[in-house]
Amino acid sequence: MINKFFKYAFIRVYGVKAYATRLGVKVGKRGRIYITDWGTEPYLITIGDDVTITQGVRLLTHDGSTELVKNLNGDRYYRYGKIVIGNNVFIGMNSIILPGISIGDNVIVGTGSVVTKDLDSNSVYAGNPAKKITEITTYSEKIRSNCCTMSDLVGDTKRQKVLDYINRY
Repeated sequence: MINKFFKYAFIRVYGVKAYATRLGVKVGKRGRIYITDWGTEPYLITIGDDVTITQGVRLLTHDGSTELVKNLNGDRYYRYGKIVIGNNVFIGMNSIILPGISIGDNVIVGTGSVVTKDLDSNSVYAGNPAKKITEITTYSEKIRSNCCTMSDLVGDTKRQKVLDYINRY
């Protein structure tokens, strides 16, 4: 109970990134992190600059299923792996990153994806298991032609502009 209180008090005062750093996560600059659970080996996680980790994302640094396998002495086996997230990465809600994964720079991981293999830079991935969907340049072109910017929505008529935008498509 006291640890839970400390955790939320610390986060409230210093922020999520400071809490993650205190636990041993290596966190880059300017990112947005919306998770507070860093598992049992947070020191195995490295996050680059300008990374967004959305709600519900799980970064797993160990595989508990290996504990079922024992040697002749009855000793259990353990599998641990670092997670390295590059720069300018977006990880969608409720995605799972498995142990030993590296995510390159300029990567989008779609909502609900399960990342079982390293992800190359400059790409968009989604699914279970996560598979490459497209190059980041192709995705960027699509976004520029089909989405609005915040400056498009400025003013007293923001709600109407959003509705007009939605009704366009």
